[in-house]
Parts: sequence; structure tokens; C-alpha cells
Amino acid sequence: MDFKDVPAIVTGGASGLGEGAARALAAAGAKVAIFDLQEERGQAIAEELGGIFVRCDVSSAESAEAAFAAAREVHGACGIAVNCAGIAPAGKIVGKEGPMPLADFDKVIQVNLVGSFNIMRLAAAEMATREPNADGERGVFISTASIAAYEGQIGQVAYSASKGGVVAMTLQAARELARSGIRVNTIAPGLFMTPMMSGFPQEVQDSLAATLPFPQRLGNPDEYGMLVDQIVRNPLLNGETIRLDCALRMAPK
Repeated sequence: MDFKDVPAIVTGGASGLGEGAARALAAAGAKVAIFDLQEERGQAIAEELGGIFVRCDVSSAESAEAAFAAAREVHGACGIAVNCAGIAPAGKIVGKEGPMPLADFDKVIQVNLVGSFNIMRLAAAEMATREPNADGERGVFISTASIAAYEGQIGQVAYSASKGGVVAMTLQAARELARSGIRVNTIAPGLFMTPMMSGFPQEVQDSLAATLPFPQRLGNPDEYGMLVDQIVRNPLLNGETIRLDCALRMAPK
């Protein structure tokens, strides 16, 4: 897909992987709308990129619908959507204080899995109204999973379940939305230098990097953005979950 002036939505675009995606899309010529709950940071990045910021809770139908309407009013119908919004709290099935509160598990599913579907359904509805290119393509949707979908560590039960659901939706959604000329892919990142990771002591960061086969360093958000760029550009990439992890296979803990 040609990026020039294509309306693009990035959830979680105010920081981390989402910011990397937003910057890559803007650099390629897309009209970027950042959906996030971090208003001050999101506004600043949107202004820098010549885009717009819209406050959005991806787990809420009403919030997401209002956000899409606001972005559509300024940029037009969405042609590219990248869902990076997510949370990653730790918690064991049975911890020192007993079984995990069901509300804790549910919150992660609501944000990471239901939120991803929420953005997908609204983006696809808009993409289907766009004029197709020579291939019949109208839009590209990119989800963000995690390698924890495959090798969830102890304490990641909710996170792994949510990201496993995102992976499971990918091929099904690509098959269903093919009739509308919409491609669906997912990126499963490994260890990246996100705001959460940067808060860890340097020795912790170094020990995590040492577990990576090659290169032995944490990924940068702009490298996530590079893959977003390539997925949008390559018309044959469809229905795939792509690991971006330095060949890491996580140990149980």
C-alpha cells in the first residue's frame, strides 16, 4: 500500500512500540492519529509528527467509536491501523495470597484482547469504504501480540492468554476481511526498550539482553516501526504473526 496521505491510526502511540509505529508511518507520508490515554505526551508527539491526538480507551466500545469518529472528521476513513495499546501486569494463578482475583485476569483480557478486536472491527468497517488500489487493497491492520503468546513465563498467565488470543484472531480475520481487500497481520515482539523496561535497573536490563541469541541487546521501538513499514508496503504479507525477538525462546522464569 502507498502511504502518502493515507489516514493511519496507532493505539498506544504516545510511547514505546506505538510511538515507534507512529513515527515510521508519519515518516512514510501517512496522516497519523494517535489514540492513547496519555494526553500530554500523546499531544506532543502528534504535533511533532503533524498528526492528531485522540484520547481513547481501547477496551471501551463508546470511547473507541468516538475516537474513530474524531479521527475520521479530520483525516478521512482509516486505511492503516496499528494496535499497540496494552498492559502487562504480573500475577500467578495461585500466589502467596491465594488464587488470582478474577477481576485482575479479566482486566488484561479486556485491554489486550477485547481492545484489539474493538479497534479491528472499527478500522475494518472504515477501510471497507475506501477506494481499492490496483490489487484491490483497501486497508492494512496490524495487531501486537508477544512471544509470551508462545512461551509464557510463570506469572504471565493473563498476559499470555490475551496475546495468544490476538495471535489466534490473525489468520481468521485475514480470511474474513479478504473479501474487502483488507490485510491483517500481527507482530509478536520479544524484549524491547519500552518505558516499562527503561525503568528497570541497568543490571536487570543487561541480564535480560544476555539471554538474547543475536543481537544481544534490547530492541528499539523504531525497529518495531520498521516492521510496521514493511508489512504495509508488502502486499503479500497477510494472515501472518511475525516474531521480532532476536531468536529468543523464553525460559519458564
